Amino acid sequence: MDTLDLFPEKSPVPRRGAPLADRMRPQSLEEFVGQAHLLGDGKVLRVALGQGEVPSLILWGPPGTGKTSLAILFARHVQAAFVPFSAVTSGIKEIKEVMAEAERQLRSAGRRTILFVDEIHRFNKAQQDAFLPHVERGTITLIGATTENPSFEVIAPLLSRAKVLVLHPLSEAEICLILDRALTDPDRGLGKRSLHVAEDARTAIARWANGDARAGLNLLELSAQLAERSSEPDRISLAVVQEAAQRRSLLYDKAGEEHFNLISALHKSLRGSDPDAALYWLARMLASGEDPLYLARRLIRFASEDVGNADPQALPLAVAAKDAYHFLGTPEGELALAQCVTYLATAPKSNAVYVAFGEAQADVASAPAEPVPLHIRNAPTPLMGELGYGEGYKYAHDFEEAFVEQDYLPQSLRGRVYYRPTDRGLEAEIRKRLDAWRRKS
Repeated sequence: MDTLDLFPEKSPVPRRGAPLADRMRPQSLEEFVGQAHLLGDGKVLRVALGQGEVPSLILWGPPGTGKTSLAILFARHVQAAFVPFSAVTSGIKEIKEVMAEAERQLRSAGRRTILFVDEIHRFNKAQQDAFLPHVERGTITLIGATTENPSFEVIAPLLSRAKVLVLHPLSEAEICLILDRALTDPDRGLGKRSLHVAEDARTAIARWANGDARAGLNLLELSAQLAERSSEPDRISLAVVQEAAQRRSLLYDKAGEEHFNLISALHKSLRGSDPDAALYWLARMLASGEDPLYLARRLIRFASEDVGNADPQALPLAVAAKDAYHFLGTPEGELALAQCVTYLATAPKSNAVYVAFGEAQADVASAPAEPVPLHIRNAPTPLMGELGYGEGYKYAHDFEEAFVEQDYLPQSLRGRVYYRPTDRGLEAEIRKRLDAWRRKS
């Protein structure tokens, strides 16, 4: 591997023909926009940089929040070699080569190395383990970037040796500041074109960026290209931006943390009896490309877990919504899911069945697996009858209200109560019925 390419004398500067987002990457900490909770006066990174030190870091945040830019600026600030490393294209062999060169640089020139690992969550355990001894010896300062929760994706020994910093999505005002800088910079940006951007168009770009500076700059660049081919080549209107955007880019990863955040928001909105919030999260997940049948399965689960017998119609309605979507597809079938969401959100709630079943499962796991009591066993053969199978069984329909006092649980669990109906919805009637039966027992 060519070590001259790995250890450039200067931090990388985007080439002139690079995308606008790369060209506008901040060249100093003063140019950096956002993350004031880390870089403001007296904040953790500002203090460390003031002391000329950069500890090993895991930068966790959504796309376009400055993870790569910060790593480059840190290396420049402390005059360290900057080595970008991709978890997608690099393996153990490349790691060993980089570490050997980092040790040589430290011994011969006293020069520190910042190893920047983009998408560190994509490295497997063995690859992550390969960094550990070098981080411990101080051969390298490791800066990993990830959009995924590092507690799930980064091995514990590496987490314990690096400080995890959370980067936040940029505000619309911060996106607008970055857009304005790109519009006026004549060298790296679009300043030479003297573009006029309508205020509503600028606001729309910032909103569509959804906290992602790269997305905002990409949309601005595409809008400028479309405007250049229009009747007003020096003006970016809202219509031009809408044409460029086509569809809002939502932060979403079906296999990542945001997937679980959104389904959690939907579930908790349903449980909290808020049909408006539940509809929003349903629409958000559908717009993000979530599998509607996955959502239908979650709604069916909710109908049993959180509504239960307070409204027994919730479960068949949820199953019907799944069948309706399966039959109609998108977009017509999505309305059935929306109907189900509003029904579940406004239904009376009970988790009594969920709790009862959990307690029964716990007893199955911990209590002895006793034989079925003889009196509730069937006796299909003469031998079984001779052995006492079914002896003493009381047939409920022979008694008033089809109820008779009788033990059905194993001996060690006699008297155990799992199901405790609430006083909400239909369960209030079930509760009265059970209470009356239990008083007779």
